[in-house]
Amino acid sequence: MTRSKDLPKTSSESLSDAELAQQPIAYWTHVAHTEVLAFIRRELAKLGLSQPQYWTLRHLSVNDLSADGAGRTVEELTAAMLDYLAPQDDLVPDTEDLVVRGFLSRDDTGRLTITEAGEAAHARVKSHVPALRARIHEGIDDTDYATTVKVLRRMMRNVGSGSAG
Repeated sequence: MTRSKDLPKTSSESLSDAELAQQPIAYWTHVAHTEVLAFIRRELAKLGLSQPQYWTLRHLSVNDLSADGAGRTVEELTAAMLDYLAPQDDLVPDTEDLVVRGFLSRDDTGRLTITEAGEAAHARVKSHVPALRARIHEGIDDTDYATTVKVLRRMMRNVGSGSAG
């Protein structure tokens, strides 16, 4: 059984480089993922969209990820977002809400397309993304950030991940 003294120290505690080097990476990457994702989702909610709804608008907008604006079904959208949807995310109610709000339209085959109101909502929220990124990166210079990403990618390669690029 793990004793409390064996658990990682919180970020509010001062750790030496030697102590930091002994911290469990899986714990800290999990905590970072959870905290950053919660922050992003809270901020997007303040702007009137869930994160999956914003992703949906991105995937349907020709001004973002849609090459042709032809629209997609919920199943196609789910497949496109599979790598980053959280287990609790469900695009069925999220897209239905966007239809009700007039941000999406649905044809007889279930294909969803973004409306003018949806494009406006997408653009409004997207304009806030740089400020969210800046807040997350506050106090972290680009060199330190790049080093962190390189280290994480190396660790992924070390454990046989094909996602490390």
